[in-house]
Amino acid sequence: MTREERRVIFASSLGTVFEWYDFYLYGSLAAIISVQFFSGVNPTAGFIFALLAFAAGFAVRPFGALVFGRLGDLVGRKYTFLVTITIMGLSTFIVGLLPNYATIGMAAPIILIVLRLAQGLALGGEYGGAAIYVAEHAPTHKRGNYTSWIQTTATMGLFLSLLVILGVRLSMDGAAFESWGWRIPFILSIILLGISVWIRVQLNESPLFKKMKEEGTLSKSPIKESFGKWPNLKIVLIALLGLTAGQAVVWYTGQFYALFFLTRILKVDGQTANLLIAGALLLATPFFIVFGSLSDRIGRKPVILAGCLIAALSYFPIFTALTHFANPALEAAQREAPVVVIADPAECSFQFNPVGTASFTSSCDVAKSALAKDGIPYSNEVAPAGTIAIVKVGDAELASFDATQDGAADRRAAFNATLKTVLRDAGYPKAADPARINYTMVVALLFMLVLLVTMVYGPIAAALVELFPTRIRYTSMSLPYHIGNGWFGGFLPTVSFAIVAATGNVYSGLWYPVIIAAMTFVIGLLFLPETKDRELHPEEE
Repeated sequence: MTREERRVIFASSLGTVFEWYDFYLYGSLAAIISVQFFSGVNPTAGFIFALLAFAAGFAVRPFGALVFGRLGDLVGRKYTFLVTITIMGLSTFIVGLLPNYATIGMAAPIILIVLRLAQGLALGGEYGGAAIYVAEHAPTHKRGNYTSWIQTTATMGLFLSLLVILGVRLSMDGAAFESWGWRIPFILSIILLGISVWIRVQLNESPLFKKMKEEGTLSKSPIKESFGKWPNLKIVLIALLGLTAGQAVVWYTGQFYALFFLTRILKVDGQTANLLIAGALLLATPFFIVFGSLSDRIGRKPVILAGCLIAALSYFPIFTALTHFANPALEAAQREAPVVVIADPAECSFQFNPVGTASFTSSCDVAKSALAKDGIPYSNEVAPAGTIAIVKVGDAELASFDATQDGAADRRAAFNATLKTVLRDAGYPKAADPARINYTMVVALLFMLVLLVTMVYGPIAAALVELFPTRIRYTSMSLPYHIGNGWFGGFLPTVSFAIVAATGNVYSGLWYPVIIAAMTFVIGLLFLPETKDRELHPEEE
């Protein structure tokens, strides 16, 4: 690796680490931010705003891919990822200074959502630019190795955000952190922005882009060429369904759903769960480079599709083992005092509510919602039509109620409190006992999940870059990547939680990533071409 190549990789990767750091801060501090910005509105509106602010960053990523992908193919790779990192850094910095609801009222949540939209748009353009910039500097037979450094950045950005938050949290008492200390990680992003821009300004434009510009062979309409012509559109669809969709659900399951499962289902303390995830990330991160380099030797397709297949086959046993080693008391309670919801199936809704407008008020929905929010597994039993749902915990029974009647809020609070008492009496733990957690085995299982992430994610940049012609590469590869990761992956926690709430099986949410990963394996196996030996030079396309 030459000095110039090292500089290209370092500058591209460092900037992308900081950009992911900015993006993940919101997710890591969502609970505190919700209190700061949404507490002054009515509960329904507050819930809608909280969902919008979280989802906005994921939902608009494909649109950012179109906007900045087109710009990258028309104006240049370097210029575009300078713009994206500036937008991301400034948006994050402003969140740190933004007055809360108590100070400026409704303007606070509205501005916050606008800033999250800006972050999502910027991220939609950042990844493609960094990956292409590195790939177009790399030798053909080292492209997987060079671009795999970019693939470490999302994990490193998450890791950095968790470390900074933990450091700030430990430096002050809890009240101070929730009042104003949470702003510090956001404000620090301005320093990271300055460093990133200073480094990237010194880089030269991609040699392949410069050559096309000199020869006058740049695309005049990258979006039309990318998606308006069937030969390229077909490759875009194959890249989405046979590559990025499976990669995305494996990535989000290994790093986000695992954390959700530990904290919400297994009731492991949040700080402990973050440290366990951080430990697994630290151990597994070098394998991004290992699998990226392996793809230079045996191909992108076998490494990525093997990761999808292993994930589809292993998720259920891995998450079952997590329960055994992280919260054995919950496992014992499930076995000795199983929970059953006896209800009329016609009353039971699929509680997927991405825009916060639906209300779940039937007696079945009230019971299932309470159990799902407390992370309690249950089975379903059919009751006669029109009857009130009953929750059975071992030998004890508790009747639910119809939440459309007067006094529903008080009745819901009383029902939830009584249900918790019944569950505790039956042995269901309020929280995982730290003394009974097998930390070694939990970290080992989390490491296995992140290792699968490195298999599917390490070679993905090289695979996507090599699939598309240089003149429309930025536009063509960015859209399937961000639909896959922004939509298939980004909404995984919401979809999986809705499946858990509907079925009562705490592992049933895994069907979503298992089915998508299996789909990607089949489609990729049948239709995805191997690209590791392709040249990227325009005259050879």
